[in-house]
Amino acid sequence: MDETVLTNLKQLFGSRLKENAPVSAFCTAQTGGKADILLVVNSATELREAALRLWQANLPFRVLGAGSNVLIADKGYRGAVIINRAKAYQIHAEADPPYLWAESGANLGGLARQAAIQGLSGLEWAAPVPGTLGGAVYGNAGAHGGDMAGNLALADILHPSGEMTQWNASQMAYQYRSSALKRSAEKAVILSASLHLSRSTRQQVTALMTKNLEQRRRTQPPGASMGSMFKNPPGDYAGRLIEAAGLKGARVGGVQISPLHANFFVNTGSATAADIYQLIHQARQAVQERFGVLLDLEIELLGDFEAA
Repeated sequence: MDETVLTNLKQLFGSRLKENAPVSAFCTAQTGGKADILLVVNSATELREAALRLWQANLPFRVLGAGSNVLIADKGYRGAVIINRAKAYQIHAEADPPYLWAESGANLGGLARQAAIQGLSGLEWAAPVPGTLGGAVYGNAGAHGGDMAGNLALADILHPSGEMTQWNASQMAYQYRSSALKRSAEKAVILSASLHLSRSTRQQVTALMTKNLEQRRRTQPPGASMGSMFKNPPGDYAGRLIEAAGLKGARVGGVQISPLHANFFVNTGSATAADIYQLIHQARQAVQERFGVLLDLEIELLGDFEAA
């Protein structure tokens, strides 16, 4: 890495920039190696500055919020990992219709709870979702019959040229757990977003959120996982197929396919990213051989896995 670039970044971010730093603590799977640079940003302004500096230096980087839908290789990531802690938000309950604006590092479940306090509906589905707003906008997160495609008003997007654009849900071209940004090789960073809400009562919103949270506790395992490993294929469920292929409870090293829900791979305490990657291939192969269905990953792989 260019020493001038590194010096400038250190001057800008001080102790929040670490070299050759482990990333496992910032991922819900609690696995992964080291990044060349680990950088924590606390506002959308800092996120913008960091992204532009790294683009100008031609240094690869990825932005992580909660790290709940990513598996980082044991060999780590050759580039920078930005930990997004930009959490400012505003709820405009008086607007017609009401809406919520937040920076992309804000916790999605936390935003849903703040909306509920003001009797605003629309994010009840998001209460159990462990990720951040930016990740939800990027991946069209969804649960309990709702998703980001149904809520997004505008996303504020930064491009390498420094240009800022605003994309609505139509421009995001949302598909199941996917967006135009996720499918494209074009570089961009989500800085913030506004979400549609509607008026209700605190009691009604809270009751539905509580129901969704209770369902999550009944049907999804606790512990260190990345959430759903695979997308559900059309007309079926990835968890059902994995279970029917005989792999519910299967283990590789320190990772286990959950006995509660077969689309969750849980780190039992000593898993490596290579363990998880191997179990991913076992599950995909078993389902394809048994049912002729090739499961698509819902999570993203970061780093070099084939050479692991």
